[in-house]
Amino acid sequence: MLELLSFGKSGWGDELLSGLATTMALAVLAFGVGLVCGLLLMLFRRRGTMARYVTVSYVTVFRGVPELLVLYLFFFGTGTVIQSVASSLGYTPRINLSGFALGVFALAVIATAYAAEAFRGAASSIPKGQLEAADAYGFGPVKRFTLIELPQLLRVALPAMGNIWLVMLKDTALVSMTAVAELMRQASVAAGATHRPFTFYAVAALIYLCVSFLSERLFKRAEARFALKEASA
Repeated sequence: MLELLSFGKSGWGDELLSGLATTMALAVLAFGVGLVCGLLLMLFRRRGTMARYVTVSYVTVFRGVPELLVLYLFFFGTGTVIQSVASSLGYTPRINLSGFALGVFALAVIATAYAAEAFRGAASSIPKGQLEAADAYGFGPVKRFTLIELPQLLRVALPAMGNIWLVMLKDTALVSMTAVAELMRQASVAAGATHRPFTFYAVAALIYLCVSFLSERLFKRAEARFALKEASA
């Protein structure tokens, strides 16, 4: 087993490490884009009845459809749409899209739906008196959001953000279905080449578990730090 997991030509350690790096890149990018877009979507929801309808529809669809199906729709549908648009404009060569980029995009779309709902719930917990006081002091919308709402949104939504991160981390395994060489894909290739599926899938599970455990500890420390700052304020 140690020989199978060693680095170099005789082992698969370097392939698994490379897959882990790809997995982390997928998760970090999707998580970051999802948080930013989720925050913007939450703000867009305040623009009126139509904006609220659009936002609720988006959140309902992408939280209700299985993640693997969303990934397939974007992976197989995006290229077709782009190719059709390019062909209508007279560009006939085939356009090949990056599987990694499509994976990040699909996961970010899912993360956006969860983040928008998490920020909406966090925003509802902010006392209205604080917002009224900011208006009374002449704060504009941007200043009020930056100084009053955003810090509290981040603090209240932090546990939900931790859950979204774990969802993104685990959902990266779905990207292996599109041949992106992340951790699950590398473990699958190694299992097929060595005929030792239990060994490599167990190692992959252990790696996911370790990363999830460390991530959870980091978010717990961040929550404790926010709580300490709030208590001392």
